[in-house]
Amino acid sequence: MRLYPIKITLYVMLACLALACTDNTSRLPRLSPDAVILAFGDSLTYGTGADRAQSYPLRLAQLIGREVINAGVPGEVTSSGRQRLPGLLDKYQPGLLILCHGGNDLLRKLDPNATRNNLQAMLVAARSRGIPVVLLGVPRPGLFLMKSAELYEQLAKEYAMPYEGDIIPAVESDNSLKSDPIHPNEDGYKQIAEAVYRLLRDSGAL
Repeated sequence: MRLYPIKITLYVMLACLALACTDNTSRLPRLSPDAVILAFGDSLTYGTGADRAQSYPLRLAQLIGREVINAGVPGEVTSSGRQRLPGLLDKYQPGLLILCHGGNDLLRKLDPNATRNNLQAMLVAARSRGIPVVLLGVPRPGLFLMKSAELYEQLAKEYAMPYEGDIIPAVESDNSLKSDPIHPNEDGYKQIAEAVYRLLRDSGAL
């Protein structure tokens, strides 16, 4: 009988630890009904591989009932994105930035430190304007056990922002969800949009 309270205490501690390990989504301010969201990136944002109406930003707009601007440029590297983003932030003044960039850096095996610095500069550009950011991780090219490059999770932790690092590797690992070796098809983009929707919901933006 003396061990009973100790066991209860241990169970409570383990339960709290489990919650702490699983509920690691950073919080976002709630989006107003007329908020504009800026989806910024390269071909994965543009929607290459499917009709552009099936891109993940436009699919997401349908799910959340808000305008989502597709600011994807196929083939763009982060050094160019770093220069392009501030003007779009000033033009649209979005309530949220969804950043999905760096895939072309990884494909071309550019300096990972430079890629990280460029992504960090984009985050700073948004934060300095009071714009919250959601980050999507992009995988390194590979045949098996594809996962997002480590720099994405590191940045997400450093800037305490909501992060989705699983969906793009999952889509990229499933040939039935791709239109070519790199780009998703309609179903793939649909799954990305649904994953971003869940992240926004769970982080309090919706």
